[in-house]
Amino acid sequence: MGFVIRRVAARVVCFDPQGRILLIRSSDPADRSKPHWWELPGGGIDAGESPEHAIQRELSEEAGITDAVIGACIWTQHAQFTFAGWDFDQHERIYVATCDGTTDGVLHLEAFEALAFEESKWWDPAEFLAGDDNTVPPRLREFLPAIIAGDLPDPPLDITPSS
Repeated sequence: MGFVIRRVAARVVCFDPQGRILLIRSSDPADRSKPHWWELPGGGIDAGESPEHAIQRELSEEAGITDAVIGACIWTQHAQFTFAGWDFDQHERIYVATCDGTTDGVLHLEAFEALAFEESKWWDPAEFLAGDDNTVPPRLREFLPAIIAGDLPDPPLDITPSS
């Protein structure tokens, strides 16, 4: 086993005023044989940074959203994955947020993100839930309907896939 990047990360289920959900279509720049996936915006939490601040930063960097209102942490998960040739062991906190749906059009992506991100899209929830593309988190379609209905778990649910 090689070097493993261990980190804490934050992701966000971000809704616009129409109730659509922001997702980013990505692929692995180091392994194009892997199928693409739709992921919640987010990423690693920097030293001294709160999860909420990390989400604000990631929404700005990945989607050009600068006006999000961050709500409660709804889910947690432990994710182990390989991306861009690196092995990750990541503990995630996943929040819910709202925004007006506008972006400033300026993205500030890290090099691997720029290679990985194919598009961002505001999804109608029913259209997204009817799809079958891979998602990050993997159990997103299983737990999203309750969030769409306004049923926010307290405390957050652990949505880590069973091994």
